[in-house]
Amino acid sequence: MIDLVLLVAPVFGLVALGYAAGLAGLIGERANEGLTSYLFVIGAPALMFKLLTAAVFPGVFPWGYWIAYYVGMAVVWALATLFAARLFRRSHGDAVIAGLSTGQANTVLIGIPIILKAYGEDAAFPIAMLLAVNLPITMSLATLMLEGTRAARGGALFAKLGRGLATHPLIIAMVAGVACQALGVKPAGVPATMLDMVAGTTIPLSLIALGLSLKTYGVRADVPVALMVCVLRLIVHPAIAFVVAHHVFGLPPAWTGTVVLFAAMPAGINAYLFAARYGQGVGIASTSVALSTLLSVFTSILWLRVLGIG
Repeated sequence: MIDLVLLVAPVFGLVALGYAAGLAGLIGERANEGLTSYLFVIGAPALMFKLLTAAVFPGVFPWGYWIAYYVGMAVVWALATLFAARLFRRSHGDAVIAGLSTGQANTVLIGIPIILKAYGEDAAFPIAMLLAVNLPITMSLATLMLEGTRAARGGALFAKLGRGLATHPLIIAMVAGVACQALGVKPAGVPATMLDMVAGTTIPLSLIALGLSLKTYGVRADVPVALMVCVLRLIVHPAIAFVVAHHVFGLPPAWTGTVVLFAAMPAGINAYLFAARYGQGVGIASTSVALSTLLSVFTSILWLRVLGIG
């Protein structure tokens, strides 16, 4: 148990550091916006490109890996939307945000640091392969649900969606990394040193940025719905992923661990940003992100123990 605490303590410790810095006024919202922009445009893509160019690709791709994650995601997304509308009697817009908060995990800011600490470079390719499809799927669903009722229709909506995906820095980095792998190109010399330096900043700065964001957004009511989101996000999704990955498909440990830990991550900050943009479910999204991040300190240890880590 002590080993598990030591594994997750640095990750959530940096989140707490970011929160404390924001609470004390040492780093303002504008600085955090700049930090987030750097991570989105430069830091995270550099880390993803480095992981992909260094990864060892398997001869046969284990399709059960994607199935394990997305069966669970579909179940919890649908349940959250249904429960919010029927059980908690929230509006359609609030129910959509509850589903989005449950379906979209914080895979980049918290998931990658924990998984890399648990499995090392063996998890590099599984991480990249999940993010490669997770970004387009969650972005597309969110856009279709929240933009679909707006002015954009038909071809205009899909053109907007296509432009968003084609210009997304992480997707560009993943495409470039796969292309370099296929061509046998490895970063070397000065470019490799620069890549290492930038990629090395990504994880600690991402965690601090998350802490700053939690200070900014905080808990904004709708606690009952948010607690429902937390249960589905932190317990139900990873449980489904574990059963499918381990018992149905018998995936290798690093693949099983990656898919379960990704599924066990708290609600992603993008859910709040979508809610704020459309003025619906803001309290649900903000409180879900804050509470699930806090509770994931304990549930991450639980799932690491289930996976036999530590």
